[in-house]
Amino acid sequence: MLVTGAGRGLGRSIAQAFAAQGAIVAANDLTPVNLDQTLQQIEQGGGRAREYLFDVAKWMPAQSLIHQVLVDWGRIDILVNNAAVHPQAPLLEFDEWDWRRTLDVNLSAAFFTIQLAGKAMREQGGGAIVNIAAAPSSLSGSAGEAAFFASKMGLIGLTRIAAQELAPYQIRVNAVCPGDLRAVPEQTSSDGGRASPLEIATQQVLYLCSAAAVDLTGQMIETGGEMVSGW
Repeated sequence: MLVTGAGRGLGRSIAQAFAAQGAIVAANDLTPVNLDQTLQQIEQGGGRAREYLFDVAKWMPAQSLIHQVLVDWGRIDILVNNAAVHPQAPLLEFDEWDWRRTLDVNLSAAFFTIQLAGKAMREQGGGAIVNIAAAPSSLSGSAGEAAFFASKMGLIGLTRIAAQELAPYQIRVNAVCPGDLRAVPEQTSSDGGRASPLEIATQQVLYLCSAAAVDLTGQMIETGGEMVSGW
């Protein structure tokens, strides 16, 4: 499986969770600064992973990434689009470079990898794609985050259309939409403790890629667990 933005935060959590389930993880990020730690933690836990340093916000590096993963492992069964940037500034003062970079990383990168990995999945008979978007309910009180939410709402639309177009090839495309991943735990975890939003989002990604969700595509799940279909 391939996860972009695996160097820290939710991307690292997803990579570790899939490795713990026995998946071979292709962990992508822009630099090795944080990615090395992700791989180290996976390997210490007995998992298998390899790092791929490519800027998926650009077509050619994204193409090289998918090509290299296929050369190394022969197939891509799962793709998780998690790579994201989150600059903040008032709308009237937002820098053009930050605007364009946010759209490139948060939205264009997902388009590139869906298209490229989707072709490989079509040839191999299917696959699962999960995009990390953002909860629409969190739009309230999000002043200064115009670029971030514009890109993440666009990612929801991309998920919906991709699900429709790729369904004939047995490729499922869904979205997990976290709120504030820094929030205090609100739900009970399987071990009786309190699960954080990051843990909940990670488990939702695992679920959407599992056999239990084989009939689900075009769905959006918020961190709180609400599934919204027909959006």
